[in-house]
Amino acid sequence: MPTPVFLDCDPGHDDAFALWLAAGNPDLKLLGITTVGGNGRLSQTTFNARVVATVAGIHGVPIAAGADKPLTRVLTTAPHIHGGSALDGPALPEPQVEVDPRGAVGLLRELITASAEPVTILATGPLTNIALLARVHPEVLGNVADIVWMGGSTGRGNVTPYAEFNSWVDPEAVAVVLDSAPPFTMVGLNVTHQALATTEVLDRLAEVGNATSVFGVELLRFYTASYQAAQGMAAPPLHDPVAVALVARPELVDTVHTRLDVEVHGTETAGATSVELCGQPSRPANARVAVQLDVAGFWDEVEAAIRVLR
Repeated sequence: MPTPVFLDCDPGHDDAFALWLAAGNPDLKLLGITTVGGNGRLSQTTFNARVVATVAGIHGVPIAAGADKPLTRVLTTAPHIHGGSALDGPALPEPQVEVDPRGAVGLLRELITASAEPVTILATGPLTNIALLARVHPEVLGNVADIVWMGGSTGRGNVTPYAEFNSWVDPEAVAVVLDSAPPFTMVGLNVTHQALATTEVLDRLAEVGNATSVFGVELLRFYTASYQAAQGMAAPPLHDPVAVALVARPELVDTVHTRLDVEVHGTETAGATSVELCGQPSRPANARVAVQLDVAGFWDEVEAAIRVLR
């Protein structure tokens, strides 16, 4: 029976592939999509989510806009990676999917409450919407099986020496969610940097030949150039779909149950995730943390999902 999932995202090139994997994998049932300010402003990420769904022919899955800024900080976006639209590369078609008027927290609350099975939240951007849900409707979290977040790192960061982007944008939200009680899984840079969109991967996806693959390869060509310019990487890491793959095919991602905390006060370390990986945690374990990816199996899942879309 497919696992009911809810995608909270900030598209973003890699979020597009996360959305397609969530919609196209037969082991997942995508209930809804919410957007947050992150890779771009909220107006951009919401528009982009609608575009990504339109390109792939995804209809009947509500999309609602959420928080336009972090809980306490000023929003910083990532045009150096995702371009001025937050989804640069291909021409963006006019979306054929409307914005749900219930808003992110309202949609999350209604759909999670209505689900007969506990829902897994897939979060691929800053955790602001999920933190607001935990604060305003904590009773809903009783029907959440897991919050699987692409963010953080067990090592170095990608926006500061210590912090990964999603964590750095809103570390207070990470802290709220960690304190909110549902199971929590972190899929950080240490694993997502194993999912490199190499030239061979682009050629493989191009061979699919449908509208989704054509659009996706154009996204990846821009994304590749951005990573080469900004970080000197020959092939970009496709971060966000790794979190989706963990839920669709848990055997693809090895995890450890350990202690996870986030730094919210440090001048140089705000957004850094502290993960105990040396023996027994000195404090109670509170999260699963991803440590290894089956790279070949991951790309098999991404390709298979794109094949069943438009």
